[in-house]
Amino acid sequence: MDGVFISVEVNGDAAADAALAAKLEEVCPVSIFKGTPSGVEINAEFLDECVLCGLCLDAAPDGAVTVTKLYSGETLTR
Repeated sequence: MDGVFISVEVNGDAAADAALAAKLEEVCPVSIFKGTPSGVEINAEFLDECVLCGLCLDAAPDGAVTVTKLYSGETLTR
């Protein structure tokens, strides 16, 4: 996707956790996450709005969410 500088992934079992999905949807100020009954969906159209606030990393269990800065290769996770 042209103009996208951030990649966000929800890893492993966390991706199928509906409760975590709802929490991520609630904390993200730019609507990158969408909670569904089957888990987390990433709203790719909003990835370029990511402000690297870290709220998703704080809300998720360690290692569940990975944010990658595509322009530098730096990965943010907890």
